[in-house]
Amino acid sequence: MPFDRRVWQEAQALGEAGYEVSVICPAGKGFDKTYEVIDGIHIYRHPLKEAESAAGYAREYGSALMHQIRLSFAVRRRRRIDVIQACNPPDLMFLVALLHKLLFGTYFVFDHHDLGPELYVSKFGRKDFLYRIMCLLERQTFRTADASIATNETFRDIAVARGGMDPNRVVVVKSYPEASKFRLTAAEESLVVPGKHLIGYIGIMGAQDGVETLVRAMAEIRHVRRRDDINCIIIGDGPELGRLKEIAASLDLDHSLQFTGYLSGPQLMAHLSALNLGVIPDPPNEFNDKLSMNKVFEYMMLGLPFVQFDLRQASSEAGSAALVVREHSPQALANGIVELIDDPERRKRMGLLGRAVAEREFQWSLEARRYLDAYRNLLRPGLAQRGHRPHPAS
Repeated sequence: MPFDRRVWQEAQALGEAGYEVSVICPAGKGFDKTYEVIDGIHIYRHPLKEAESAAGYAREYGSALMHQIRLSFAVRRRRRIDVIQACNPPDLMFLVALLHKLLFGTYFVFDHHDLGPELYVSKFGRKDFLYRIMCLLERQTFRTADASIATNETFRDIAVARGGMDPNRVVVVKSYPEASKFRLTAAEESLVVPGKHLIGYIGIMGAQDGVETLVRAMAEIRHVRRRDDINCIIIGDGPELGRLKEIAASLDLDHSLQFTGYLSGPQLMAHLSALNLGVIPDPPNEFNDKLSMNKVFEYMMLGLPFVQFDLRQASSEAGSAALVVREHSPQALANGIVELIDDPERRKRMGLLGRAVAEREFQWSLEARRYLDAYRNLLRPGLAQRGHRPHPAS
């Protein structure tokens, strides 16, 4: 925090509605203070090393859980906690909420961001004992939750069918950016090169995010297609960043591919405003097929056409703003990129269509209202008796 846009918007929405909010999260991406207050939000941070193996997964989760329990009681020493909201992964955090629920009667809201079991399979390619543990943890998370916030209708259906939740206690809140903060600006001058087209990616770089496919697609474009008029920037951070840089160097892409690292604020918008085309390289699988991807909403809000693989939820939300590549390979992704780069009129139409949908439908203020209604419905009976200002911890 405040790197996670969705959680930061939720925290700010709660704060603006009169709640006092504390957030427990990992340190990193330039935000390393163990405690600070930003815009009235109390932020408690703990160290975290992301897993690179199945065994590392258990160590990562176990360490994070211990820090979260410790910091949850640090929050409680300062202020009563009425609600704990957990944003997965991992699906272990219900244990923090369960402890406070049993001891103090604290409510638990599950903000369902990712599919834990499917994420495990996408990372490690197997359904073993740890996968079954992941399924168990997901069921227990839903069983413990007093309310669940779903990122899309598919997640809502999973909460009801797989999690056994009452449909009336599941609310869909989509991860739309705030339009006032996410719009085109003057492009970063260093990226605007006469005679060159610029494509780009924004997001996390984990094994499941498919960014290596984009890197290899750039090698196909540069060395096989002999196209030196297409450059690429990759914006973001993640456990795969170092390895991806090594792959790019080994493929001799130093002059056409740039890793910017984590960007935010005006610097991020200047980089995105320089793009001619966005890319979503996430591979088709059970996990990605169900996700609403921030990149889809962000590209569309900027009127930026983009190329993606055949992902059911993302394709549904993107509509005509995206060129969907049916075959999952660097070569097929390169085909889609070149096809759109060579058709500026089509790119313009796609961008205008995406922007029109975003202006009509992507309204965070409406999502925030649904989110706050879920809290009001949960807290109204208890707060009428207690007569005090509520304090959620996330």
